Amino acid sequence: MVETPQVESQETFTYMIAIKFKGSKKAYHFGTNTNDFHYGDQVVVETVRGIELGEAISDLRDCKEHTLNFPLKPILRKATARDIEDFNRNKDEEPAALAKCQECVNRLQLDMNLISAEYTLDRNKVIFSYVSDERVDFRELLKELAAIFKCRIELRQIGSRDKAKIVGGIGPCGAEMCCSRFLDEFDVISINMAKNQLLALNIQKLSGQCGKLMCCLKYEDELYKEARQGLPKMNSQVTYNGERFRITGMNILDGSCRLSNRDNAVDITIEQLKELLNQKEEAPEQKPVPKQEPKPAQKQEQKPVQKQEPKPEQNNRNKPKNNDRHKGNHHEKSKELPKQ
Repeated sequence: MVETPQVESQETFTYMIAIKFKGSKKAYHFGTNTNDFHYGDQVVVETVRGIELGEAISDLRDCKEHTLNFPLKPILRKATARDIEDFNRNKDEEPAALAKCQECVNRLQLDMNLISAEYTLDRNKVIFSYVSDERVDFRELLKELAAIFKCRIELRQIGSRDKAKIVGGIGPCGAEMCCSRFLDEFDVISINMAKNQLLALNIQKLSGQCGKLMCCLKYEDELYKEARQGLPKMNSQVTYNGERFRITGMNILDGSCRLSNRDNAVDITIEQLKELLNQKEEAPEQKPVPKQEPKPAQKQEQKPVQKQEPKPEQNNRNKPKNNDRHKGNHHEKSKELPKQ
């Protein structure tokens, strides 16, 4: 196991206390060397954004009893009546600052969707949050805003989930959205979490106000993974009462399962499904009989065809016969005729 190296803070504090800021659900720890702070106190602290007003949501804790992996920022003082008055005045002027910034954005024709504007407690900085699909060149915008507000300007690009957290709203369940109510950080949500819970893969119904998959898919994912261990996947085939079925439905919560084929549909329990799977594993596996390949047909040796010599013709009628008659005629022609 790899140990996280301890980060030494620039200043050592005796106590630390958890501070929460208005509009944020996450708590941050700050250090102090005095024990004058208690739960519920309004305090002025120094953050990376500047001087801010926060509320203590815990009592003081001894730093020696905790291992710190991050440097602590100091608590400057308890909030005075003047600090609270300045904080409320800044909140009242933030909508006007947002409207002026929107005018500059429209004039410069920048592809930005402004979400919020925040003043630091000492009004040394104004922080504008915006959403944009692409990178924005806002150098001219910074010059104009600095000339209007006469202070430092910070333009912070946020994502669609952060926008939903700031704006707030009602979720599909009818309750306030989790991100704006209690979530501190956003977890990675994947479509496999919906598959584990056997939900219909309809992206529109599985998405929240931010357009991303709903954060609540993460809450019960581990429980569904444990409950589905050893169970077959959907559309797997099983044998029940001598018939072949396909798993078309499964409800982990009530322990039911539906088997269907072309002719019938049966509802059984998850326990019965597990018994079917156990019987299948215990059944001896029948080795498939190897198919005998047909032997190639033997070629019959063809005997060489013997050429038959033509038989002598028996009918010799057309042939001339060497008989004595022809011979006699020949002799008669050769005789000389007698002289008269």
